[in-house]
Amino acid sequence: MRTVLLSRSADRARRKTGFRCPVGGGREERCGREERSGRKGGSGRKSGGGRKGPGLGLGLLALLVAAGLLLAACETPEERPDPTIPEPDPFEEEFDDDHVEWWNERVFYQIFVRSFYDSSGDGVGDFAGMTEKLDYLEELGIGGIWLLPVNPSPSYHGYDVTDYYGFNPEYGSMEEFQTFLDEAEERDIKVLVDLVVNHSSWEHPWFEASQEPDSEYRDWYIWQDEPGDYLGPWGQPVWHENPHPDRDDHYLGIFWHGMPDLNYENPEVTEEMYDVAEYWLTEIGVDGFRLDAIKHLIKVDEQMENTPETIAWFEDFRDFYKDVDEEAFTVGEVWSSTREVVPYVERGAVDAAFEFDLADLYFGAAERGTNSRLHVSIERIQEAYPAGGYASFVRNHDMNRFISDLDGDLDRSRSAAALLLTGPGFPFVYYGEEIGMEGTKPDPDIRRPMQCDSDEPYAGFTDGEPWRELGPAWEERSVATMEGDPDSLLEHYRSLITLRNERPSLQYGRYDRVHTEDNRVAAFVRYTEEESSLVTINLSGDSISSPHLEMPGGPFDPGDTPELTGLHGTSGPADAGGAPEIPGTPEVDPESGGFAVTDGPDLEPYETAVYDLAGYTVGE
Repeated sequence: MRTVLLSRSADRARRKTGFRCPVGGGREERCGREERSGRKGGSGRKSGGGRKGPGLGLGLLALLVAAGLLLAACETPEERPDPTIPEPDPFEEEFDDDHVEWWNERVFYQIFVRSFYDSSGDGVGDFAGMTEKLDYLEELGIGGIWLLPVNPSPSYHGYDVTDYYGFNPEYGSMEEFQTFLDEAEERDIKVLVDLVVNHSSWEHPWFEASQEPDSEYRDWYIWQDEPGDYLGPWGQPVWHENPHPDRDDHYLGIFWHGMPDLNYENPEVTEEMYDVAEYWLTEIGVDGFRLDAIKHLIKVDEQMENTPETIAWFEDFRDFYKDVDEEAFTVGEVWSSTREVVPYVERGAVDAAFEFDLADLYFGAAERGTNSRLHVSIERIQEAYPAGGYASFVRNHDMNRFISDLDGDLDRSRSAAALLLTGPGFPFVYYGEEIGMEGTKPDPDIRRPMQCDSDEPYAGFTDGEPWRELGPAWEERSVATMEGDPDSLLEHYRSLITLRNERPSLQYGRYDRVHTEDNRVAAFVRYTEEESSLVTINLSGDSISSPHLEMPGGPFDPGDTPELTGLHGTSGPADAGGAPEIPGTPEVDPESGGFAVTDGPDLEPYETAVYDLAGYTVGE
């Protein structure tokens, strides 16, 4: 048995100064940290790429399943029941904005570094390329960025990590990453990195050492002599044969054999992940983490998701990182129904979580062109969470791009964007959706290179040959072809993000539906104590004339006189044409505090019109 020294040690100081570990072929690589100048004065590490993994040594069934499973470890779609949440009671309490955190006020942008912009001509996006595109993101109105994994990994996506303290050498150096962070900070753009806590790569030195039964790292993973007689949450094999040629025991890996699950019943694993988090917050200088696949962290017998032990672990983890940096932020991926996600936020296990049921609602309304099931479900989701506790999106890197599932229809895509950017939750935009990028699974095809310029080879993404071929319709859909065109999807995103950034009511205000007899119209009010915004969205391809708008319960007193001022319409913001006029005058219902507009705005197909609703007395 060869001796392997790894980054965990009882002597924490030894790891912080770095040390060597022998690897195959007598060659040596760094497994600890080298002393380097970090962004905040600490140490960092520049790492080389992954090396060849151990022999497969797996059964045919496991190989077939592995080929079909997601390689990104970011959850697999599943049947999700409707939220079983009580009916809300609108306006039962005054709005209280004490909960507002910096992330509630921002629109985030999700970037796959490999596909965003290549500055070197090797066909792979990189840190320097992201830095070059920060002006574009700033002009789009983006206030936060989530980066898919930037660690070394043997896979293109990076979700099987071989070094939690290193950087993928294809993306660039630590110095280039820190230049990116500094330039983002100059523009007041916060940066989150993906932290893959559930599992590592099977090429990680920890796992390679754990294959020996007497290794000090044996208990860092979940081993047993015989495989369990049960399958995983979506019917997949989860027990895999030891790749060591002289062993016949088995380890647990929920996603596939190349991603063995870490064992968080071992306190050494917890301590190590605490160290990882502290390193990225203090020595690299990121603003927080998107936490990957967290619902699977601690398994109890055959229960492999959402165990009480998992939530308790993340409660302690949050206490730890808040002690390190009280402004640090985590958003958790819990791909489950609302009722299963809420406890993570309610108990303080994460600052916020992604709202998958809400994403389904937004896409469904855009797909059907009607508001059926939209409003009551959104209100129930709002009531379920602590204020400001969930992130909104329409699709992410694990899903078909929603433009493709809308058959490439950019008009219906405008509806989905409008719901996302005016609705509750703080939004995440998946790179390229603002220009109508398409893509359907397999996964590499929903993560294709960004389409920067249709007049340039490879859409201006690279001067070389891109790592993946371009997506459909790239000749017509790019930043360059859409920029400055007020009718383009890009300018639709830009104008709505700009409006949201200017309106606290759209950032974190309460959501309450406005009733209309025309189910092609989604209408609602977002309000704080200081301001209120009325949003009307035509979800259909038809022109709609003067829809009746009514809010049965609301913030008004009998003596109030509501006033509506156009903020945004088909022509963009008010100074570019503004919202269509509302012919009718809002009338207050003295009994309920609600209001009604007999003749609402004339809405063009797929038009979003937003109004300032003034004249109420909430908070006075």
